[in-house]
Amino acid sequence: MFKGSMPALVTPFRNGELDLETLKKLVEWHIGEGSNGLVPVGTTGESPTLTHREHETVVEEVVKAAAGRLPVIAGAGSNNTIEAMRLARHAEKVGADAVLVVTPYYNKPTQTGLIAHFTALHDCCALPIIIYNIPGRSVVDMSPATMGELAKLPRIVGVKDATGDLARVSDQRLTCGPDFVQLSGEDATAHGFNAQGGVGCISVTANVAPKLLSEMQAACLAGDYAKALSIQDRLMPLHKAIFTEPGLVGVKYAMSRLDLCSDEVRLPLTSLSDATRGLVDDGLRHAGLTN
Repeated sequence: MFKGSMPALVTPFRNGELDLETLKKLVEWHIGEGSNGLVPVGTTGESPTLTHREHETVVEEVVKAAAGRLPVIAGAGSNNTIEAMRLARHAEKVGADAVLVVTPYYNKPTQTGLIAHFTALHDCCALPIIIYNIPGRSVVDMSPATMGELAKLPRIVGVKDATGDLARVSDQRLTCGPDFVQLSGEDATAHGFNAQGGVGCISVTANVAPKLLSEMQAACLAGDYAKALSIQDRLMPLHKAIFTEPGLVGVKYAMSRLDLCSDEVRLPLTSLSDATRGLVDDGLRHAGLTN
């Protein structure tokens, strides 16, 4: 259903406003570069600092620009279940193919609360749901057992796993079944994640290196892990550099170096330090993306 390399799409800004023309150009570029899906308005899309209307506009514009040529998995996460339901229904209304829903952050629900939250979202619309488990940000870790309970619901189809624990892939295969879609949420370990049973990555680095990451994922799916590893080796310094500071800031700077979009971000995030810019520049050169 969903597999391969899917950029966690940035939201371009110009002078503090949405830059929709650049957003549309990015969609076309990703399609041409071989990306296997697009994931707008996640954390990399600066969802925490978008207004509700901006969030909806970005989803609408990405769906329109993609025009059915690749799946769009719209971010619809919130720590308010009612708000997440509203975002999911909007994504369904405008034609998204699925929604990505993060575990509720800050208010720290129990595992029982997680089941209730995701069940309410499952029942509110007809779109497939990808769970986003990222305990480092949400301070809530959905257990494999809880995920297994949710996987019994027909439209909860997979997980974006950003735990960094490669054993989770095997654990979740046991609790959720081998057909449950497991997507890495961490670029640096995506190769190993696939070897454990994953089928793709919702990637930050794919914003700047979509062709290479699409090729890496295709090699993994074909069982050619040696080829995939050679691509991972090319990209590893860039992965690390992008996440030296918040990843979306790093990848927007990298994109600006390729004239893809501005490096503008919204407060409380700020531009990269000079030292980190140097690391990103080195990573781009090591990957063969710049001279």
